[in-house]
Amino acid sequence: MNLFNICKRVLDILIAIAVMVILSPALVAIWIAIKLSSKGPVIFKQERAGKNSKPFVFYKFRTMKPDVEPFGSSPKSGQDPRLTKFGKFLREYSLDELPQLFNVLKGDMSIVGPRPLYISQIPEWNELQKMRLLVKPGLTGLAQISGRAELTREEKLNLDVKYVETASLLTDIRIILSTIAYVFKRKNIYEKSYSQAEYTRGQSK
Repeated sequence: MNLFNICKRVLDILIAIAVMVILSPALVAIWIAIKLSSKGPVIFKQERAGKNSKPFVFYKFRTMKPDVEPFGSSPKSGQDPRLTKFGKFLREYSLDELPQLFNVLKGDMSIVGPRPLYISQIPEWNELQKMRLLVKPGLTGLAQISGRAELTREEKLNLDVKYVETASLLTDIRIILSTIAYVFKRKNIYEKSYSQAEYTRGQSK
C-alpha cells in the first residue's frame, strides 16, 4: 500500500467516525421514522462491485416501498410512486446514503471514489471504463459534483476514470467540500427531464 492509499484510508476512518458521532441522534431518528412510517426493513442491502470487481454488501436507508423490485431502476423523479414520503425526503438530502459510512469503516468503500454499481454492469463497460474498478467505490465522487443525475451513463463512467487517473488527497478534499454544497442545495437529485417536468407542473397549478 503506497503513502497516498495509507493517508486516504486514515482520512476515510477519521471522517466516517466523526460524521457518525456528530449525526448519531439523526441516525437514530431516521431509523425510528422509517420503522414507523412503513413496513419493511430499515436498511436496504444489495450486492455491488467493489475494488477489483470484488463483490460486497452495500447499505442504504430504505427509501422505497417494501414490495418493489429491488433491482429496478433508481427513481428518476420525486414523484416516483415507489418512493415512500419519508424516503423522498431522505433522497433529497442524500441522507439515505449515510449507512455507507459502515461500508467505509469496513474497508469496502472510501469517502471519495466512483459510486458502486452492479456487478452485472461490468461486461457493458469498455477497457478504459473498467479502470474505475482499480480503486474502492465511494460515497461521493467526481461525477456526483459534476452533474450527478443529469449526466449520461457514459459521462459518469468517463468522470470515474478521470478520478482514478488524477486521484490525490487534495482532489478528495475538494470533492468532499463540493459534495456538502450539493447536498444542501439539493442539486441534480433526479434526471433533468423529469425535474423540468415537475417544475412545469408546479408552475401550472
